[in-house]
Amino acid sequence: MAGLRVQTLIFVLVGALAILDRTFVEANFDKNFIVTWGKHHIGTTNGNLRLVLDKSAGSAIRSKVAHLFGTVEMLIKLVPGNSAGTVAAYYMSSTGTAHDEIDFEFLGNSTGEPYTIHTNIFAKGKGDREQQFKPWFNPTNGFHNYTIHWNPSEVVWFVDGTPIRVFRNYEKEGIAYPNKQGMKVFASLWSADDWATQGGRVKTNWTQAPFVAEGRRYKARTCLWQGPASIKQCADPTIKSNWWTSPSFSQLTRSQIDRMQKIRSGFMIYDYCKDTNRFKGVMPPECSKRQF
Repeated sequence: MAGLRVQTLIFVLVGALAILDRTFVEANFDKNFIVTWGKHHIGTTNGNLRLVLDKSAGSAIRSKVAHLFGTVEMLIKLVPGNSAGTVAAYYMSSTGTAHDEIDFEFLGNSTGEPYTIHTNIFAKGKGDREQQFKPWFNPTNGFHNYTIHWNPSEVVWFVDGTPIRVFRNYEKEGIAYPNKQGMKVFASLWSADDWATQGGRVKTNWTQAPFVAEGRRYKARTCLWQGPASIKQCADPTIKSNWWTSPSFSQLTRSQIDRMQKIRSGFMIYDYCKDTNRFKGVMPPECSKRQF
């Protein structure tokens, strides 16, 4: 009987470890990411990330594993001072021409002028869904939490725990939704002074280089992508470890919506769903749907 209890305990522990391995990564950047470019412009200290940009090169990393549904988050400190022309990006993406992608991009500005928090989403290669915000805090003075929550019902962008944007799943109505491709996590710092700051009117001042952005405490509580079988497995609400499929995560709470609406009414500076000139009056179909 004692031997049976020991065997049972071992089975439970192994099963629990398997679930943790499938759904949670608290990343040491050295172990869980690879450099995609700018090898000599990237540093890590005590598990923290340092991305550097100068006139010779920028820098970028990506996760070794891909994810389908869950939450990824990172604390980020943006380039201080005159960051005009620079872009710090933190996003998820699959590959190919019909790729999925969920973006945070931080567009630099001249000293004393606010950053732009730029968000976008691609589904089956279709993007052009930008929403932009001015920060209600100083993103260069300390670290702030940027979280992407993604499940079969909706994608939510959070800043310091407050939702700022939602994109709901209306796939049944012919609107593409990112739910069939695993996405890796990327972080980068690069120059885009042809468009990033005031439409490209303000260029990068290279005498201010090197520009430095920092990241720490990256966490991924997700379903790891194991190929096409994950499409069903990661969306299965009967699997207990698929916490993101719980009805409580299918819709923001009233309190969350109230907080989000305050941010959107006070700090949103661009919404593609209101840009009738851009779309010549034929608006993207999701613009007429409830998102939150």
